[in-house]
Amino acid sequence: MKLYLTPHACSLAADIVAREASIPLERVWVDVRAKRLKDGSDYHLINPKGQVPALQTDDGQFLSEGGVIIQYLCDGHGADGLLPGALGMERYRVLEWLSFISSELHKGFTPLFRATTPPEYRAIAIDNLSKRLAWLDAVLQTRDYLVQGHFTAADAYCYTIVMWSDLHDIDLSGWPHLSAYLQRIADRSSVRAALAAEREEIASRAKA
Repeated sequence: MKLYLTPHACSLAADIVAREASIPLERVWVDVRAKRLKDGSDYHLINPKGQVPALQTDDGQFLSEGGVIIQYLCDGHGADGLLPGALGMERYRVLEWLSFISSELHKGFTPLFRATTPPEYRAIAIDNLSKRLAWLDAVLQTRDYLVQGHFTAADAYCYTIVMWSDLHDIDLSGWPHLSAYLQRIADRSSVRAALAAEREEIASRAKA
């Protein structure tokens, strides 16, 4: 399998999940602004939407959308600890969190990445995000992880998106439970390895 990804993107979540489950795959770095791979080929040929992540499966098909890729990786490799395979409430709780992160957090950050977003709307977007982050902090006051008391795929996704706060100067110090949660996730070997790979790619681009 091949995972198409780029630094500082939501593709980090899929990479963390793959590393957590020891899933062998090739990581292919994408210049999402130019929509090009390192060999100069058009990334639209992989994902017509031009976004990461994308996954090429072993039979040559392509999947897009991070939440779906995470589910595919977990379901196809028996990663029940990350996403329970049985059709019960434990599975649906993880999926519930994945949906919330995608719709309320991931999309909430999207305007902040656009250079064309007016300053007044940026302020509105940050205010909306702050309300959701405050709610998340309250939830984490009574638990170490989002579901089941242990790390799941939802935590990989949540960490990836909330850490975008650093890119947009959103101060998390007012939410101590959320900050402690992010540190717990950051201490995992899978996360450290995924972030190290991103830093290596960033350094490689700087030299090019």
